[in-house]
Amino acid sequence: MTYSRQAWTAVIPLRAGSKGLPGKNMRELAGKPLYRHAVDVALEAGASRVILSTDIPEILSADLPPGVHTLSRPEPLCGDDVPMAPVFLHALQATKTEGTVVLLQATSPLRQVEDISAALALFESDQFDLVMTVTEADRGVLKWGRTDGKRFIPLSDPVHCFSNRQSLPPVVRPNGAVYVTRAEWFLAHESFVSDSMGCVQMSSERSLDIDTMADFERCEAALTGHLSDQKGSER
Repeated sequence: MTYSRQAWTAVIPLRAGSKGLPGKNMRELAGKPLYRHAVDVALEAGASRVILSTDIPEILSADLPPGVHTLSRPEPLCGDDVPMAPVFLHALQATKTEGTVVLLQATSPLRQVEDISAALALFESDQFDLVMTVTEADRGVLKWGRTDGKRFIPLSDPVHCFSNRQSLPPVVRPNGAVYVTRAEWFLAHESFVSDSMGCVQMSSERSLDIDTMADFERCEAALTGHLSDQKGSER
């Protein structure tokens, strides 16, 4: 079921280079290229427009569904060390995007329509500048710290450093699957960072992110198993 009170744009960044798994965005996953999983779930979730920011020739010349557009990404934005913010900023500026915009990374192929819809619903409650999906993480990180010379500086409440792991509060981490914001806000700040960020929790099973062949194989196993279960229930 899709949810949104207003039209929204999906931005899907797709880079040719990848040290962990070369050519992963074009690699076939469960019957279609990896990037098409992001495109298809965006359309199914109700995106009025989908923008593919890419330097991949096969995608730039591909026959894509109605409403899906390609944007040639400049070479300076295609390096391994380029963060997502300038890539997203370029996409918004080059396409003159306005209103609600959803960033979907192709490396999260287990994300579902309900995850996008939940993030949109929370964002449209007007409580946050940015809404992102998260997944449960090891609460033991609350014991961690950093060093300044010989000094230990806790990352959180110092009390946590000496607490039993079981007594620590739950911890989540961004999983990179869905980010929702307003184009105007991002264009003004040129950053995802805000003091007002909301989150929607996804299961660890759906939060798998592809960086290596092992990740790819785990996602394929999850997808093919899910597809087999669907076919079985339709008989």
